[in-house]
Amino acid sequence: MIDNLWLHPGIILIAGALALPLIRGTARKTFMLIVPILAFAAVMQMSPGFFGIFSFLDWELTFGRVDKLSLVFAYIMTLMCIIGTLYGLHVDNPYEVMASWLYVAGSLGVIFAGDFLVLFLFWELMAFSSVFLVWFRSRPESLASGFRYLLVHSAGGLVLLAGFVLHYQATGDLSFNQLDVGNPTLPIYLIMIGFILNAAVPPLHAWLPDAYGEATVSGAVFMCAFTTKTAVYALARGFAGMEILIVLGVIMALYGVVYAVLENDARRLLAYHIISQVGYMVAGVGIGTELAINGACAHAFAHILYKGLLFMGVGSVLYMTGKSKFTELGGLYKKMPLAFVFTLIGGLSISAFPLFSGFVSKSMIVAAGFDTHLYWASFLLTLASAGTFLHTGLKVPYFIWFGKNNCSDETWNKACDPPLHMNLAMGVAAFLCIFIGVYTPYLYNMLPYASNYEPYTAYHVTEAMQILLFTALGFFIFVRKLTPDPVISLDIDWFYRMGGRAFMLSAVRGMDYLNGRGQAILVQTLPAILNQFFKSGPARLCLLVIRPLWQLTGVKINGQDGAEQRFMDTFSQSLFTIASAAIFTVIMLMAMLFFVTRAGV
Repeated sequence: MIDNLWLHPGIILIAGALALPLIRGTARKTFMLIVPILAFAAVMQMSPGFFGIFSFLDWELTFGRVDKLSLVFAYIMTLMCIIGTLYGLHVDNPYEVMASWLYVAGSLGVIFAGDFLVLFLFWELMAFSSVFLVWFRSRPESLASGFRYLLVHSAGGLVLLAGFVLHYQATGDLSFNQLDVGNPTLPIYLIMIGFILNAAVPPLHAWLPDAYGEATVSGAVFMCAFTTKTAVYALARGFAGMEILIVLGVIMALYGVVYAVLENDARRLLAYHIISQVGYMVAGVGIGTELAINGACAHAFAHILYKGLLFMGVGSVLYMTGKSKFTELGGLYKKMPLAFVFTLIGGLSISAFPLFSGFVSKSMIVAAGFDTHLYWASFLLTLASAGTFLHTGLKVPYFIWFGKNNCSDETWNKACDPPLHMNLAMGVAAFLCIFIGVYTPYLYNMLPYASNYEPYTAYHVTEAMQILLFTALGFFIFVRKLTPDPVISLDIDWFYRMGGRAFMLSAVRGMDYLNGRGQAILVQTLPAILNQFFKSGPARLCLLVIRPLWQLTGVKINGQDGAEQRFMDTFSQSLFTIASAAIFTVIMLMAMLFFVTRAGV
């Protein structure tokens, strides 16, 4: 039963994704732009309330819970879907675009979900559809990364489902609202673990750089924008004020920066900085005040734009040259000037440079920490901000577009600015990064709570500029020591990679041994014993009846035809087959009866 009708933007994307492979030629490009624009328009016309309510069995499922918290995330995600689709207009494989739209639809479904059952449905749609954005790169490394990505998220989904089931058993309620984080129970912890896995909280984070670094050029733009920010929304909806998230968020912010120091691949470096930046949002949710929640939402909004811009800039280098490692690039400012400018804007935004989007969002979370006297958290987050500028604001642009030219002749000859549609997409994202930083009401008026926060005070600007300028000074002094090396950095994923190989090896060898022993006992030893038994016993007893009948028909029992011996052989083979099957069946039934009796059934 449907209580009311409501146009879900995820339905628009799902319908568009299913129709896309049927559309050919130039009409497909037009269709690719129309569908996400319609989804964005559906979000723009929404008003607060509960919509799309279905009665299913004994449950009431809500597909459309609309309020300011869900609207700010839906707004930026559908906007990013437009930008990402524009950037990927060159993609000839319609199934890659199809996977991207289903992925965004899953994210929107989570954002508007009013209960845990609907949330779980769309949560799994996100995981299943996004893995194809890794596999479509069609490299052996991408195939392996995609399988690891899928396995990790399947495990996280099972933990999340267990939390939902136990929570429903304890409360009888499936509504997705703020949980009692002051008195957390096992179901609450399980739900939190399922959410923070998608947020890439260490040690549940290694799937992110592993998969995002191997995704397709346009697929990585989508992936960097949706999974972790959807998890931030879920945490903000259900776990605001849970103090353990403050600790985890600070760890994330520092952990991502440290691993970015070691990274040689540009897209993997950006992926580690996703972990760092999402750490600010997780910490903001943990602080839980209105200013902190506003800061987490604002930073998620800004992050989707500037991180998408960074992945588009580095992706354009990969698309044009086929390279993404710093040790294989350099000196490209003459060949790709537009890509350099757009990437630099993204780097300044993520570094919280004044007049850019990161400054007006990140400073809200730090200020919320100071307001609640969490000085240790605010100072460590400020330290992480300096590391972000060092590596994303300076290292990425410098070692790709300046620095030593490590390009091969083939790479250098192929390098040039990407096609127009890619530049347009980067231009839109770059404009919004600056516009948000300059005109703060555009973003602040969308936030869940009324905000009177003012980022452009003399203290904030002076503090930010001091940190950034001293970081830049340190970079250029120690630039030679910061030169990337072609090394592989081991992370937490090493344990489950090696552990998985060890498990597979032990399982294969163990099963081979059991199979060999079973083969020897059941196929060779036991049949030989039973065959001897049935040859010497029942066959000869049967002959006492058969022999007189043969004699009446005139058959020569002891003659040259060997009738008796042929009977013995045939009888033994058929009787052995029937008897062994019967014995095996009886043994299995007895075993089942024993275990059922022991279980008390």
